[in-house]
Amino acid sequence: MTVALGDPYATAEEFRARMSLVEDEELDESESGRIDTVLDAASREIESYCRRQFNQTDTTSARVYRPRSPRLLVVDDFHTTDGLVVATGTDGTYPTTWTAYQLEPANGIVSGQTGWPYWRLRPTGGRWFDVCGQPTVQVTAQWGWAAVPAAVKEACLIAAAELFKLGDAPFGVAGFGEFGPVRVRMNSRAQTLLAPYRLAPILVG
Repeated sequence: MTVALGDPYATAEEFRARMSLVEDEELDESESGRIDTVLDAASREIESYCRRQFNQTDTTSARVYRPRSPRLLVVDDFHTTDGLVVATGTDGTYPTTWTAYQLEPANGIVSGQTGWPYWRLRPTGGRWFDVCGQPTVQVTAQWGWAAVPAAVKEACLIAAAELFKLGDAPFGVAGFGEFGPVRVRMNSRAQTLLAPYRLAPILVG
């Protein structure tokens, strides 16, 4: 499944099938409208939890990053090398274009699973990234994933179902505990599904 940037990771039809809901038969208009809302909220929660997006862009744009070390740059996910440009600089401009670097994960495989995008770069040919506390690398790429992983779609449906069942709980408050309001937290099953996809924070500034 491929989705555009900002779209939810599961469709309303998939959600209805999961919840055994029939269009215009078991839901009034306001409840039907909430399906899109909870799918969007669940998708954004997944992105916050994983610190990455699983959508796809089909045009290139430039983003800047701070290398983690002279030998490693971690960036946002990009799903193709078409239009890829890596450039460096130390004064807020990036005049030096690189052609010698290694993209990871190699072959788009992580723990035996295919379909992963690139999100790590390592310099080759005796070069090093400049680590000076500033964004010294600019990457132009088509960001995102080629397809949404099945585990991410499943986690979206799980989290959306939980939100839907809460009804109109204001600001994600599901009730009140001993120490104040109880906030909605991501379902533990969803966390397990998403664990392999969770990133450490990316250094961008």
